[in-house]
Amino acid sequence: MHFFRRSTALALGPFSFWLSLPQLISWGSVFYTFSLLMTPLEAELGMSRAESSLAFSLALLAEGLMAYLVGRWIDAGHERRVMTLGSVWIGAGLLAHSFVQSKAEFYAVWIWLGLGTAATFYTPAFAVVTRRFAHDFRRAIITLTFLGGLASTVFIPLFSWWMDLWGWRQALWALAALQWLVCAPLHAWLLQGAPPAQHLHATGQTRAVSVRVHLRQAPFWLLALFMVLMMAVTSALPAHMIALLQESGLTSTWVIAIPAAIGAVQVVGRLVLFVFERYWDVHAANRWIPMLIPLGLLALLLGQLHPAAAGVFVVLFGLGNGMNTIVKGTAMAQYVSRAHVGQLNGLLGLPIALARAAAPLMVGLLWSPENGYGVALWWLLSASLLGTAALWLAQARSLRTQR
Repeated sequence: MHFFRRSTALALGPFSFWLSLPQLISWGSVFYTFSLLMTPLEAELGMSRAESSLAFSLALLAEGLMAYLVGRWIDAGHERRVMTLGSVWIGAGLLAHSFVQSKAEFYAVWIWLGLGTAATFYTPAFAVVTRRFAHDFRRAIITLTFLGGLASTVFIPLFSWWMDLWGWRQALWALAALQWLVCAPLHAWLLQGAPPAQHLHATGQTRAVSVRVHLRQAPFWLLALFMVLMMAVTSALPAHMIALLQESGLTSTWVIAIPAAIGAVQVVGRLVLFVFERYWDVHAANRWIPMLIPLGLLALLLGQLHPAAAGVFVVLFGLGNGMNTIVKGTAMAQYVSRAHVGQLNGLLGLPIALARAAAPLMVGLLWSPENGYGVALWWLLSASLLGTAALWLAQARSLRTQR
């Protein structure tokens, strides 16, 4: 057993690094390029801001609806097939996107892309490393998110440059090529030898105890509220970030630099967590990390998008979003049940999908020519504060019960 643990620990770093490269490309190709595509597509297809936002919401909804099936396939030992085909699927969707000529085609393509992200984004990747590194899954998740966190930093300026160079349709061809030539081969090579489904039972990672007992207790529902609201906030803002900054009167350099910098700060936050978490009280860290997100939004609102205030927002929101990914990925195991974490997170798949799908559309509907994104930003601030409060209550109730 000691030899097995030592061998696994040595493999964790390289495995997580190579698995994070497709994360960088997939998040950058789909999630962060939408805000760049929004303005030219609205002009070509005659869409309003709410109509264009609907496409992103449909993609998030499709991802959430597919997540349970993807999780079952990965638990059954099919992770290599799922993630490889997911990359091929996304490549096909990006290629099809370059030929869009109508709103119906635009919506269909983003539904297709959403189904693909269910098999390639963080959720399936976290499930993979949890299965392979049962004793060090928290460290594996932090490592995995390092490179993935740079997606906006790399792809917002890169795709913007490609759009200027070739036009948005041809730029999508390059993104499709990255999926087929980098992501799919990496998944096919790296994910060989997946642990079989019975391996987890043999090592005692699951127990035949009903999950219903946790559904009758407050911590689960409080964590559900925390995850749903935080997912809504962090899903809504990227889809509108470019348009929001353009309306503020900032120069084009700032408009590209600010969202790109968020990705770099996210990685810094995860690096800080990776290095210093052993010296921190994990529960104190879990309490204060989510607070960085509302503080960042407050800086953006009070500073009226002045470059200095935008810089404060980048630091606070970037650090908060980067480290909050780890909090959301581990809170259910820490405060409800580690033995049932897969089932419990699976139960939240549809509510989170609905929140992620509705939030970009809600921000689009709250936008107005007179007030811009002002009302929407106040709504996001309120949601993030309520979500953080729910986490605090869940933690307090759970720790009180454990004593």
